[in-house]
Amino acid sequence: MALALSGCLVRTAADVVTAPVRVASGAVDMATTSQSEADEKRGRELRKREEELGKLERRYANEMRDCSDGDRRACDKARKTYGEMQVLLPSIPVEPEPR
Repeated sequence: MALALSGCLVRTAADVVTAPVRVASGAVDMATTSQSEADEKRGRELRKREEELGKLERRYANEMRDCSDGDRRACDKARKTYGEMQVLLPSIPVEPEPR
């Protein structure tokens, strides 16, 4: 019985000694973002900004149409929407033209 108990204690002691290393390495893995994960995140953020720009462009076109029909409130809205587009544009990279 004493022999079985000592084996159990040795294993438990080894688990206690290696536990901080396992916890620390797990924390590092969770805190570290791989390059592919970072690329995916940037891609999602870029697509989100492009979608938002598309919505703003459509809204701006509608407001400009109403503005040209004489709706002064639409003109004010179009100016505001244009400003939002100008703020968003620098964060979207320009694609090179095909050759």
